[in-house]
Formats: sequence, C-alpha cells, structure tokens
Amino acid sequence: MQYEGVLRKMQTEPGDPIQYFMLFENDFLNVNQILDKTLQIDFIKYQCLNCGQDRPIYRQGFCKTCFYETPAAGDWIMKPELSTAHLDQEDRDLEYEKKAQLQPHIVYLANSSNIKVGVTRKSQVPTRWIDQGAHEAIEIVEVPNRYLAGITEVALKDHIADKTNWRKMLTNDVEDEDLVEWRNKLRTYIPEEAQEYFIASNSETNLNFPVLQYPKKVKSLNLDKTPSYKGVLKGIKGQYFIFEDNTVFNVRGSEGYYVSLTIA
Repeated sequence: MQYEGVLRKMQTEPGDPIQYFMLFENDFLNVNQILDKTLQIDFIKYQCLNCGQDRPIYRQGFCKTCFYETPAAGDWIMKPELSTAHLDQEDRDLEYEKKAQLQPHIVYLANSSNIKVGVTRKSQVPTRWIDQGAHEAIEIVEVPNRYLAGITEVALKDHIADKTNWRKMLTNDVEDEDLVEWRNKLRTYIPEEAQEYFIASNSETNLNFPVLQYPKKVKSLNLDKTPSYKGVLKGIKGQYFIFEDNTVFNVRGSEGYYVSLTIA
C-alpha cells in the first residue's frame, strides 16, 4: 500500500486504545491497522499549509512568510494571555480571532511525563490531551474566552510545569498522580477573574495509546537530514510514530512536508 500527500496533525478518536487517522487529499489511513508492519517514509517536497507553495517550512507547517502573516499563527495561539478579541482589538484578522478566541476554553492538568497545566478550546477535549501523549488529564477551569484561560495558565505556571518532557513521554517513564488532589491544591492560585469558573467536582480522564513496544532511548527522525526512512511501526503516542529501532517521528512537527508512505 502507498499513500502520498502533505503531512498534517493526525486525527484521533477516543477508544481503548485511541484510534489514529492520517488524512490526505483523496485518501485516509487508519494508522492503528499498520502496527507491526514496515513503514517507509520518503520526503518529496514542502507544501506550506497556508499558501500551498514548495517553500521550506519555518514553523507550525507554514513557510516563513505565511508564519508571520496568517492569523492562524498569531502570538496568542502559543500565548493565550495575549488574546485581545474580547476587547474588540485585532492582531491580524479580527473576524478569525473572534471566532477562535470568543468560545469556551478549558484550563487543564495533564500527565504525560509530569503534571503540566495547559489551555485548549472546550471543543478540543480530549483531543488536546491525546496530542500531548497524556495518560491522564482533568479539567480545572472552564471560561468563556481564551484570554481568561491564558491568564489562569500564567498564574498556575508559577506552581506547576507548563511543558512536557517528550522523551520521558515516549519511553513511558511516567507515574500516576492524583489529579483531583492537584486540582484542589491549585485552586487558590487561580486569578480572581476566573475563580467563578473553577470546576469543583469532576474526575480525571484516562487514555490508552496503541503502543506494542516503547523505545528504551529515543532517536528523533528529521526529514531534512534523513529524507528516506524505513522501520517497523511499534506504536503511536501523542503525535509520534514509534519504531522498533527506537526511532520516533513527530508527525505534527513535520506538518507541511509532502511525503510518500509505503506500507509493506
């Protein structure tokens, strides 16, 4: 079997285990079905997710020009506290920003390699947790816009991590934590503007990833340095492929790369 197209973040469906799908222009692949099979990845060209041109990818699947111009890459995406649509102030495209920012957002705790705090649109739960490779997660605040979620995250970052150690996540070097206890412990640090949105009674969500074998020590595949790679696929966690030889490939980190996938 062979598939060809531009890489985008894998789509997921909650399940036991989670189901992963790669969507191409005229086809799709259920990645779970190729576990334990040999997969060859060949890099063909770049294809910016915004302009579609064959230009080197700069960040987030965009060429450098588009990264600094498209509203889909505004600073408020990585730093929600910079959101201004609730003030009717434009960053790059107010209509786009209102649609994205003025909707319910969740501040959550997720345990991928350690407990971290994060922000996502309510509609992206549990997708965001799956993408981060979290084996357990819990919502702690639900607010009406991205700005309130952002300032809550900033306040909590003084007391808990906001980054995932992706190497620990991929080697499954993780411990279970009592996220309800953590949620209650952090409540006092939530900003006054967001206190009324605290979620006082819910339970954590547990997630099971389709992994047959975890790597002992990860080797990251970079298509710019290694444009052709072949290996036996042993698992999918977060947005990563895990191969038998300890190679891992970040699909989301390679968005905008046009590739050929050959399955044997």
